Amino acid sequence: MAKGKGEVKHIFLAQFKEGITDEEKEECIKRFQSIVPHFPSLKTFKWGEELSIANFDQGFTHVFDLTFESVEGVAQYISHPEHVAYAEFFLPKLEKFVAVDYTPK
Repeated sequence: MAKGKGEVKHIFLAQFKEGITDEEKEECIKRFQSIVPHFPSLKTFKWGEELSIANFDQGFTHVFDLTFESVEGVAQYISHPEHVAYAEFFLPKLEKFVAVDYTPK
């Protein structure tokens, strides 16, 4: 991850595998929300379902939008045991995902 100054946005797009129920999706989101307090540099956590207004979603159905105080905060989040354990639970339920980090201008 390149060094940047200021806050960093971490955007995660997810497409759940066929057969994952709405209840399982809700559990994934609740667990994601439950780990948020473990990251002091995490300023905001938002999520939502893709609306398909322009039909460019490429199958992604859920968006997770996190704002960190710094690049170092993102690095701490990625390697933190709570995040690692959550990823081990969450990622097998996904068909595909993409994550990007950027510094807002």
